[in-house]
Amino acid sequence: MHLTWNGHSCFALETQQGTVVLDPYRPGSVPGLPDLKLNADGVYCSHGHNDHVGAELVTLSGKGHTVQVEEIETYHDPEQGALRGKNTIRIFTAEGLRVAHLGDLGCELTPEQAERLTGLDALLLPVGGHYTIDAQQARKVVEQLKPRVAVPMHYRGENFGYDVIGPLEDYLVLCDDVVRYPGNTLELTADTPVQTAVLTCPVK
Repeated sequence: MHLTWNGHSCFALETQQGTVVLDPYRPGSVPGLPDLKLNADGVYCSHGHNDHVGAELVTLSGKGHTVQVEEIETYHDPEQGALRGKNTIRIFTAEGLRVAHLGDLGCELTPEQAERLTGLDALLLPVGGHYTIDAQQARKVVEQLKPRVAVPMHYRGENFGYDVIGPLEDYLVLCDDVVRYPGNTLELTADTPVQTAVLTCPVK
């Protein structure tokens, strides 16, 4: 399985069961990021905000896919959705690997939700705060779920992202297993070691 980070919260999961794109952002919705033009067999959006709901930017093959998808309904804020609405966590299973995308999680996980999210090979999680959980909350989620690979997303970089959200470094100082990748793709296998995987954002 190949995980490709297209910036912000947008990932492509390329698997033997098909390719799916997660949370594509609309043009101009995230400062510093190029417009998306992607191809896939399926597309999933965690909620309806412009920086996550650009499904029209993904050209679908029409073949469909057999990636197993499990959904967990959560909230975009700590007030049970009163501030920003609902958020959908999705767990994707293919090639014997389980990958969860937390979307714009903005609240703590319930014990039942956390139980469904155990045994992950990779966890894609927001770390920037303000609109989502922040760096310290994200680290608590990782310690709670113990995924093999944690991939931070939805943060502010040097040349991209929202000014109001925190930088990646706020999260990385809490981690002791950081692996930086020169590109934006990670090959995930059953032998990939435990790590915090930092992928390089494709900026304009």
